[in-house]
Amino acid sequence: MFADFFFRALIGGIAITLAAGPIGCFVVWLQVAYFGTALAHTVLLGVALGYLLSIDPALAVLITCFLFAGCLILLERRAPVSLDTVLGVLAHIALAGGLVALAFMEQMRVDLLGYLFGDILSIGHADLWLITGTVAVTLTAVSWQWHNLLAITIDRDLAAAEGVPVERVRLLLIFLLAAVIAIGMKMVGMLLVVALVIIPAAAARRFASTPEFMAIMAAVIGAISVGAGLMVSLAWDIPAGPAIVLVSGIFFLAGLANPVRKVFRS
Repeated sequence: MFADFFFRALIGGIAITLAAGPIGCFVVWLQVAYFGTALAHTVLLGVALGYLLSIDPALAVLITCFLFAGCLILLERRAPVSLDTVLGVLAHIALAGGLVALAFMEQMRVDLLGYLFGDILSIGHADLWLITGTVAVTLTAVSWQWHNLLAITIDRDLAAAEGVPVERVRLLLIFLLAAVIAIGMKMVGMLLVVALVIIPAAAARRFASTPEFMAIMAAVIGAISVGAGLMVSLAWDIPAGPAIVLVSGIFFLAGLANPVRKVFRS
């Protein structure tokens, strides 16, 4: 018999992959994984702010990721340096700020390894509500803007000529990515959360012939990885987050033997 914590972890993990799959596809198509990496660096800062403001750390991380995503968009337009430089500077400032803030909080015990590598087995009922709510909003937004998202993926200039609000759609995608990063942090940690988004989508690309099928495949591969990773974790007493990522990596390596069905430009 599995304990309640296992079923909460399984439900929460699968719910996260339902949102991470479609978002990961657009991350792979648009080659914006660096945005996800930068957003992941804000996790510790969000945790510190959560403790300081006496709010749930998961909710604080979600808010911090949204604010950081907004700052990235603004600086992308106005900064006198390249975007990758802006991302590198802000990401490491956020990471350093979070570490310093946590160092000053000596009266509170913070599971730093849990935030770095995840602790999916500690998902509680409040976490499940936050995860399912965020996933529902994310999937609704993706469904609503699916055709516009595909349009800017294929050709941004052509999409703009056809009346697609390119900047607003791109901004929406960044905010949705921030939401997935924030809730995925609980599952695999800030160091591996980008892999949770990218690897299932990259694996699905080897088998899909349409963008819709690729999004579904990415979610399915992610869900299977969660289930298998949790079972491996319990059987071999290894960390669940890294086990989930390794299982999804096996799907990607297996897909390398399958010819790519090109849907979008690389």
